Amino acid sequence: MPIYEYRCNKCSKEFELIQKITDEPASKCPDCGGKIERLVSATSFSLKGGGWYKDGYTSSSGEEKKPKTKKKDTKKDS
Repeated sequence: MPIYEYRCNKCSKEFELIQKITDEPASKCPDCGGKIERLVSATSFSLKGGGWYKDGYTSSSGEEKKPKTKKKDTKKDS
């Protein structure tokens, strides 16, 4: 279950609540009963390393790799 952060508009207390995704957002501060708002917080989830897209589909300059094609020999036999 996700942990949501809230801040009370009346007493400025910040707190966390564990709620189901389907639960309605909380509306009252547990301390003073004031109106609260849900905060957007940083996640602890981060992707580290090259990853399949970076390693397999892009060059070191960040541009997509293009398939190499054989060059035709343009020399004429005389």
